[in-house]
Amino acid sequence: MQRMANLPCGISWDACPALRYVDRVLGIEEGMPGGKMDSATSTFGLVERFKKGETEAFSLIFRKYRRRLAVLVHYKMSPELRGTIEVDDILQEVFLAAAQDISNFTYQSPGSLMAWLSRISDHVIVDAARYQNRGKRHAEEMLRFRSASNPAGPDPVDPETPSRVFARKEGVQILLKKLDDLPAEYREMLLLAKFEGLTTKEISERVGRSRESVALTLHRALKRFRELEAAAR
Repeated sequence: MQRMANLPCGISWDACPALRYVDRVLGIEEGMPGGKMDSATSTFGLVERFKKGETEAFSLIFRKYRRRLAVLVHYKMSPELRGTIEVDDILQEVFLAAAQDISNFTYQSPGSLMAWLSRISDHVIVDAARYQNRGKRHAEEMLRFRSASNPAGPDPVDPETPSRVFARKEGVQILLKKLDDLPAEYREMLLLAKFEGLTTKEISERVGRSRESVALTLHRALKRFRELEAAAR
């Protein structure tokens, strides 16, 4: 096993520049677009603003985490479920549940909100699969958002124009293609580290491997991901 000291980021993978490169590709850097850290638009700042009643803050949270969570939800859903209900529908349910329960969320670290959203998505996906398996409801009936068939439902978290929807979905599909091209082990590590927001210690505990092994696999996964990104330019 290669020694940790010889790896590019040592044991500090959670703050590694190589991982921040992936953040830039995914559009998930801490802070809002523009590259500057602003306490009001950091995740902590947005959560605190929403708790104080600023509804716009939650729309910003939604935009900030939607792409990242969309990829994670895609891989959490079974192919059969993806054929029945769209990832975007699951996302809306996740963020609606998060908005309703935000008072119970406590910010602990930069990855804590994503980890919380991931846990909520697990419950939403289980519910969707249960309805599918039991055949008691069509997928669209599970969704509570306002539509022609459900005029009393709440508005979607962040409505978009059709052109923006198309552009966003196209971007996610390109990213999914790159992740699909990775070996399964590499893809799993990137999903855990950069989409689910786990630290190397948490990944080590999740997969039952040493932190050295996790860091080395992450290093190789990032190298391969960057190669795929360069080839696509």
